Amino acid sequence: MKQYSAEDILRIVNEEDVEFIRLQFTDIFGQLKNVAVTRSQIEKVLNNESMIDGSSIEGFTRIHESDQYLRPDLDTFAILPWQPATRKTARLICDVYNPDGTPFVGDPRGALKRVLARAEAMGYQFNVGPEMEFFLFETDEKGLPTSRTADAAGYFDMAPIDHGGNVRREICLMLEEMGFEIEASHHEVAEGQHEIDFRYADALTAADNITTFRMAVKTIAQSHGLHATFMPKPVYGINGSGMHTNMSLFKDGKNIFFDPNGPKQLSKEAYSFIAGILAHVRGMAAITNPLVNSYKRLVPGYEAPCYLAWSASNRSALIRIPAARGSATRVELRCPDPACNPYLAIAACLAAGLDGIEKNLTPPAEITENIFAMSEEERKAHGIDSLPGNLLEAVECLERDPVIVHTLGEHIYHHYVAGKKREWEEYRTRVTDWELKKYMVVY
Repeated sequence: MKQYSAEDILRIVNEEDVEFIRLQFTDIFGQLKNVAVTRSQIEKVLNNESMIDGSSIEGFTRIHESDQYLRPDLDTFAILPWQPATRKTARLICDVYNPDGTPFVGDPRGALKRVLARAEAMGYQFNVGPEMEFFLFETDEKGLPTSRTADAAGYFDMAPIDHGGNVRREICLMLEEMGFEIEASHHEVAEGQHEIDFRYADALTAADNITTFRMAVKTIAQSHGLHATFMPKPVYGINGSGMHTNMSLFKDGKNIFFDPNGPKQLSKEAYSFIAGILAHVRGMAAITNPLVNSYKRLVPGYEAPCYLAWSASNRSALIRIPAARGSATRVELRCPDPACNPYLAIAACLAAGLDGIEKNLTPPAEITENIFAMSEEERKAHGIDSLPGNLLEAVECLERDPVIVHTLGEHIYHHYVAGKKREWEEYRTRVTDWELKKYMVVY
């Protein structure tokens, strides 16, 4: 990431004919919000004087205490390449502050910064590399999304059966203009499903990049007359979309997960980090897999990991250790999905891993067999538990996990749980198309 001063941004805004600046932030559920200002207001922005009405944002403040300030992170300044080439538009990602100058406790970016500060106090830098999957669907005559793909491609297929190649190409090129390093782009397993991987970064930058990526993919797909969705399971009977999350801890410039003399060349800290994730993954599932729909992806038969186990090679395990060693040694958590709030999901992962290190936890034995092929009795014999089966169960697991509750903070925790329980109740009481087709005629 480039490092900018206020003077740098003023100069670029003038030299590049930037006319609009979008001040971006997220609500507690990860929805990207923004306030746009013109170039005439840039000095006010850089002086942290831009205000918003927090009472209008999900999970922020009440009506009688609504004034809040956006403080831009200057290093996130970027020109949006899909906007017009004249009178350009740029963006700045912002932290949310109270009028008294204190950080707002309900800001998800602030929640991640708090746990990163804890890691830094222990001497650690946390790096994250997400693998983002999404679907491209056709739109109807009104521009609304359908579930049609006009695409018969599968894993690593290419044109002419892959109909999304040109869209992926444009996404990659525009993201590179914004400073991303794109490592791979390909068609995924399901029809209409795609993946674009970008280089790992420090955790805060990685979370910022995820929000930027989702915005870019949706915007560019729309310009091609398509609808991009990060919904975890948009189509019954085929694979859903995940956000496999690769994590590593560095100390004094060295990857502390790597130990050339350790079992599988993994360090004691790596094993404790794995154990911490396994100890808290049920408690953080409502964060990493936040939708009712998320749990329709996390079922056997579609490559989605639902069982609590780890392996250095087995892709049916929840946690996988990719083959690379040395500075590339990393822990891959395979359950998160791309609908999550990345700030909260990454914060929960780090807090769980640090808890494992601090408590010197030891993970269970590695599972090398295909867990999907095991019977329930065989899984019990191996001591393999499973992720929550639905959103309500996940929320209840969150409520019982003090480490994850503390990581969110009381404000975010209470608003998040209340919002998810409302979502579950709406789902629980809604009459679905499946019910109508199943029962209407028969009964």
